[in-house]
Amino acid sequence: MYYGRLRVSGKLIWKSLKTDRMSVAKLRLGDFLNEQRQKSSAGKAVVRGKMTFGDALQTYRERLNGDHSLKERSKTYREERIAALVKSWPELSDTDVARISKADCLAWGARFGETAAPSNFNNTVGTVRMIFDIAIEAGARYDNPASHIKRKRIKQKLLQLPTQEQFVKLVETIRSSDGGWGHRCADFVEFLAYSGCRKGEAARVHGRDCDFEKSEITVLGDPATGTKNWEIRRVPMIPDMRQLLERLRGERGEPEFSKSPVLRVHECQGAINTACKKLGIARFTHHDLRHLFATRCIESGVDIPTVSRWLGHKDGGALAMKVYGHLRDQHSAAMAQRVTFSLPKPADPAPNSSQKAPATATG
Repeated sequence: MYYGRLRVSGKLIWKSLKTDRMSVAKLRLGDFLNEQRQKSSAGKAVVRGKMTFGDALQTYRERLNGDHSLKERSKTYREERIAALVKSWPELSDTDVARISKADCLAWGARFGETAAPSNFNNTVGTVRMIFDIAIEAGARYDNPASHIKRKRIKQKLLQLPTQEQFVKLVETIRSSDGGWGHRCADFVEFLAYSGCRKGEAARVHGRDCDFEKSEITVLGDPATGTKNWEIRRVPMIPDMRQLLERLRGERGEPEFSKSPVLRVHECQGAINTACKKLGIARFTHHDLRHLFATRCIESGVDIPTVSRWLGHKDGGALAMKVYGHLRDQHSAAMAQRVTFSLPKPADPAPNSSQKAPATATG
């Protein structure tokens, strides 16, 4: 079993690397060194007599960059939140963390909340709290003053999805415009609507990922990081999707279809906007096509946990229930007609066979 050994400020530290393989031990030793350097830098700031928010922020950034469980986009988003924080509170970085009060944090939250979107506000507040936690860990202060900032309530988006007839007309409108570009955009719109894939996931689906025998599509996502939830998932090949894929395979030939991406474009918001304006329907986005897929599935009788699994959610259907629990007015009204509290009306009595049938005149 390999161990890591290093000396920090004269103190010898040992830690088991929990492996008997040298290659794995070297990798874990690097993580161990980074962890101790971060603790040491935070401790030195306290030894100097004070720890500024900038010192804690530097340690947070080091940990953020060294966190292999986060995707690069998540790290970039956290950096965007840090930039928004520093811009909205310019003097914060040079301020002693021990001198930042609850009132200071509440005052900043009030200013920042006037212009920031709810999700951005909440995630920026969350970042601030994590930075203060580093100061607490280093012994630079006792409590977290940012814990008193209340989160903004996020309003649920009102889904304005096209009806079945509108969707068919929209695809036809896109396909008939701009020649070959219009055809490729229409294929992209149909694929998103028939699979529920995210835009980036759909762009990376190859012909070899489409299993016509099992009627399913394997969604792999980014080659390095996979899908949003790091997992490979399989979505059903509904009849409309099979028709789309069989047409594309027939047009390109089996060899080219198998080795190349199914879709030739990876974005078509402009084409969607133009078609919506021409047809007089509400504008929607690529991601709304994912909502459209889920809505069609639920309206067709598929249970929400199954739809949630097809979408790649890992919460067992909690998010899907929240978003799709109330579908379009037309479907809700139809379902409401099945609900009744009254007793069924008794059936009309059958005619008594013993009664004489009425006489009829014959010519």
